[in-house]
Amino acid sequence: MNNEIELNVCGLEPPEPMERVLDALSHMGPDQRLRMLIDREPRPLYRILYNNGFAYETHSRPDYLYEILIWHKV
Repeated sequence: MNNEIELNVCGLEPPEPMERVLDALSHMGPDQRLRMLIDREPRPLYRILYNNGFAYETHSRPDYLYEILIWHKV
């Protein structure tokens, strides 16, 4: 099983990026990580992740995209 899932939701209109990331998280195994690339900071997602047992790191890139790495909290 691949330990990292990549999800590029750049250019999608809300709520599609949120729907896609939540769907990917629902299929993610306990040892997997999700690397999401998006063109705006998904602030509403952070509370959802926190409330559902996920940890995350957000990095803004020089190309104005956001890269969010998500994993299950231990």
